[in-house]
Amino acid sequence: MRSHPRVTGFLAQALNHEYSAVQQYLTQASLCTLWGLADWAEGFRHEAREELAHADLLSQRLLLAGMAPGAGSLRPPRPGRDLEEMLCHDTDLEQAAVELYAEAAAVSARLRDHEVAALFARLRADEEEHLRHLQELRAALAARR
Repeated sequence: MRSHPRVTGFLAQALNHEYSAVQQYLTQASLCTLWGLADWAEGFRHEAREELAHADLLSQRLLLAGMAPGAGSLRPPRPGRDLEEMLCHDTDLEQAAVELYAEAAAVSARLRDHEVAALFARLRADEEEHLRHLQELRAALAARR
């Protein structure tokens, strides 16, 4: 099943974004482990697993479109110097995902690739939930000060 080149372009861009997010969250988990913050480390690992599940869904769609999935160039991780900065960087990352998926869903729907549009809408909803969770974490962290 072939897809429009713009749709497959968005799928590839989204896959790159998800792998970049996995890399960032795992880097942050490692830092938290080194800092003795086991609960935070596990939280970042959980986020990495969720982003990896997104990458799996995108890889499947690329394969269905007749393309081999592959991450072109990953964004360098922005680990942060402390928890507050980590959460700020993660908020930026998740906001970029929401914007990417909104555009990708709209273009896919316009090109009548409704299955991929639905996938992008689902991923957008997941990323919006990640944003809400990050806002809660940032508020809780600020309240501890």
